[in-house]
Parts: sequence; C-alpha cells; structure tokens
Amino acid sequence: MNVAASTYSRHYEAERVIPVSNAALFAYLDKQSQLSAHMTKRSWMMGGGRMDIATDEGGFQKVGSRLRLEGRAFGLKLTLDEAVTVHKPPLMKVWETVGTPKLLVIGDYRMGFKITPEQTSSQLNVFIDYDLPRTTIGRLLGHLFAAFYASWCVKRMVADAGSALSQPQISSWKSRSDFTGSPG
Repeated sequence: MNVAASTYSRHYEAERVIPVSNAALFAYLDKQSQLSAHMTKRSWMMGGGRMDIATDEGGFQKVGSRLRLEGRAFGLKLTLDEAVTVHKPPLMKVWETVGTPKLLVIGDYRMGFKITPEQTSSQLNVFIDYDLPRTTIGRLLGHLFAAFYASWCVKRMVADAGSALSQPQISSWKSRSDFTGSPG
C-alpha cells in the first residue's frame, strides 16, 4: 500500500476480501470503537490490560480529528494520541501518532486502511508503518516483540471486520404456516 513515502523503519500489512460494498466496509471501519475493539478488551497480548478510547468532536472521522488511547498493559500505564491525516470515504483512511507515544514495543507509527471495490465485495488492506520506541528498554522489547505485536494488531482489525460483516444477514423469517407439505 503506497500512502506516502515512509519515514518509518518497519511495516506490516494484512488483507482480506469481505463480501460487502466499499461504502459499507468504510462506514464500519471509520468508527474507531469498532476498528480498535481488540484494544479495549482484556487480552493476553495486552498483558491482561486494556485501553480506553476518547475522540474529539470530529469523532476521528475527518482530517485533523484526534483520538487518545489510555490504559494498561502488563501493569504499566500506556498512553498515545493520534490524528487522522487522510480521510477519503469510501476508499482510504490513515492516522498517525502525535507527540511521543508511551507504549511498550512500538514507538511512533502510521496506520490505515485502503478498500478496493470488487464486483460484489471489497478488498480490505490494513497496514502499520512504525518505529521502535526511543527508550533503551523499549528498543530492546521492540526488537523482540514489535513485529509480533504489529502482526497481531493488523490481523485482528482485518479479522474483526471480516467477522462482523461476513455474517449472513437474515432479512425475514417465515412462520410455520408459510411452509407447504403435510404436518408431521
């Protein structure tokens, strides 16, 4: 995915075809509470911790809109601020960290998604470009775990969107009297 010339040292991406229109997929992903749901639930990847998400009045749905994540992982307090840098419904959204994030294994980063419409579905590509943390211990932990964490995060975003939007939708139910044949 070529969003802009990367100034980040590392990259990971995942993709999946999802059987919905690009507009429906973008609408789902543009709600950060859905896209980042994996961060708000306690998990072993978060060391039993979780993050809370807060957005400004723009709802993280327009260029310049801000988001703040705060929480704990492995008993340590984590915080970061992000800003939307690209918002092109229904095809692309990109956001970057603002300031210095206080994270364990990943430092500054840019994340985003691109949607490519297909005949009856959409191809979703989610990416992260990132650097290791600036602290000595952060860099050490980053060398050991950053690629694994980046992979988990991006794959979860893709999998969660696929699971939420690929479920068959039941448009109506038929009552027992609508069926033909003998009772039995």
